[in-house]
Amino acid sequence: MQNQLLKVTAVSALALMFVALPAAAQGQQPPPAIPNPTYLVIPMEITVNKPAVEVWKRVGKFCDIGEWMRIQCRITAGKDGEIGAVRSVLNETLVGKTELSYTYTQPVREGRPYNLIHGTMEARPVTATTSKIVYTIIYDNSMLPDDAAREKDKAAMVQRLQGMLDNMKILAEGGTLPPAPPRGGRGQ
Repeated sequence: MQNQLLKVTAVSALALMFVALPAAAQGQQPPPAIPNPTYLVIPMEITVNKPAVEVWKRVGKFCDIGEWMRIQCRITAGKDGEIGAVRSVLNETLVGKTELSYTYTQPVREGRPYNLIHGTMEARPVTATTSKIVYTIIYDNSMLPDDAAREKDKAAMVQRLQGMLDNMKILAEGGTLPPAPPRGGRGQ
C-alpha cells in the first residue's frame, strides 16, 4: 500500500511539474499545490451479458460518454480515440488507451486547486459471452474542509458512477435508456 501511495505521489509531482512548467514559461503562476493530498480511489464495475469487444464497440468511444451520461459531448481537439484527444466534457484529455480501455484526465482550472482527477474505463472479458465494465476514478479530495465533507463527496461520486455504469450496461446489452430525469437549474 505504501509503495502504491509513493507511486501516486511521484506521479502527482510529475503531473504538477508538467502543468506548472508551461505556466511558468509564460510568466503565470502555477496552480496551487496541495500540501497533504488525500487520494481517493473509487473502483466500480458491472457485469454485462455481452462479450467485451461488443461492449466496447457500443459504449467505449471517448465521446460515448454523452449518451450514457445524457450530456453533450464533442471532440474539441485531436481525433476521437487517439491519445491527446480532448472532449468537451470538462475538457477531459485522453491520456492512455488499450484495445478495450482508455484513461483520461481533467486539466487544471483557473482559480481551483488541481485535484489530479483521472478516470479509466475498461471492458474486461469474463467469459466468451460476458464481460465487466470497470470504471475507476482517482482524485485528491483534501481540499474539502473535513472528513464528513470528503465522505459526502465520495458518496456522490459513487452514486454518479453507478448511474453511468447502469446506463452503459443497458446500452451494451441492446436496450434503450429510460427518459432522463429533469436537470436542476444549474445545468450540467
